[in-house]
Amino acid sequence: MELLAKTRLPSKWGEYVISAYGEKGDRFPHVALHRGLEALSGEPVPVRIHSECMTGDVFGSRRCDCGDQLSSALGHFREIGGILIYLRQEGRGIGLVEKLEAYNLQDTGMDTYEANVARGHQEDSRSYEVAAEILGKMGVDRVRLLTNNPEKVSSLQAFGIEVEREPVVIEPNDDNKAYLKSKADVKGHWF
Repeated sequence: MELLAKTRLPSKWGEYVISAYGEKGDRFPHVALHRGLEALSGEPVPVRIHSECMTGDVFGSRRCDCGDQLSSALGHFREIGGILIYLRQEGRGIGLVEKLEAYNLQDTGMDTYEANVARGHQEDSRSYEVAAEILGKMGVDRVRLLTNNPEKVSSLQAFGIEVEREPVVIEPNDDNKAYLKSKADVKGHWF
């Protein structure tokens, strides 16, 4: 994996630097959005590892908490600096079309993990190795990880990154209560 391109990105959350990481020719690379890292010298860097969620991030779906977590992290970084690593692994790694089909199964009573398995996939096939590699390329080995997902913490630690966890508090709504409950019950997410 290599740094493919980098530029400044003024946004509603402030001025960021956006960097694309992947292999030469990748049309959909992973992205790191960062700001204020110089001021964090010696401190663990605030980091959010966020897997792509078109329905939540772009269209504001209330079925998940993804868009709210993304917005919360970028707002947080506006104040103190940090890195958002945006991984291109839609639908827990199953892709958009399969994710939409899994939504239909969830409407019949399956939880998000059962629906993925019923569609012939793993419960969650995401990997955070790329995030660790991006952090390494950025020279970051100590993070304050904004997450509720224990797998993200253990994955980064397995790659030698020192991790402090900061919870992400998002108010549940009527459309995502069951989803959040299954994340806690099945995968041990902290809420």
